[in-house]
Amino acid sequence: MISGLNLPVTVTSRDDEVRLRRATMADLHPIIRLLSDDPISAGRGDVASTADEVAYAEALQRIIDDSSNDVLVVEAGTAVIGTLQLTIIPGMARRGSARLLVEAVRVASARRSAGVGTAAMRWVVEQAAIELRTPLVQLTSDAARTDAHRFYRRLGFIDSHVGFKFAVSLPDRPAQ
Repeated sequence: MISGLNLPVTVTSRDDEVRLRRATMADLHPIIRLLSDDPISAGRGDVASTADEVAYAEALQRIIDDSSNDVLVVEAGTAVIGTLQLTIIPGMARRGSARLLVEAVRVASARRSAGVGTAAMRWVVEQAAIELRTPLVQLTSDAARTDAHRFYRRLGFIDSHVGFKFAVSLPDRPAQ
């Protein structure tokens, strides 16, 4: 849990107000559903299989227990309609500045294009400046996510770097 984030908080999307709060283990299934509701994630194995539930539960617990990480959920009423992960990365570059990494941003397909993601991301950027004192917010986005790229550019993010990944085969499971 990242200290300095005052949660829960209500933000206004285009259609209504939604609430951002820290995820708990009770949010595991809604988060898994949001990950599998995305064709690119599903193509990587996020298919909401019960066989993967233990791995997801262990990952969520590690994140909850880590003071540099948070998983947030976005609620409309009592329904979880979005999620995102935040990680503070201490750094040497930029005169020792920390950066805030945003990952796994998902909004339920039925709620996309309603301003939910915009409201959540604007709140994240505001928190980076005011509460977390991280002068850089960064994220990666799969090259195939052209709609997401337009979304992030509209919010003021600049596609300034080229990212590289190397999939490592672990002894107990294939490379992702």
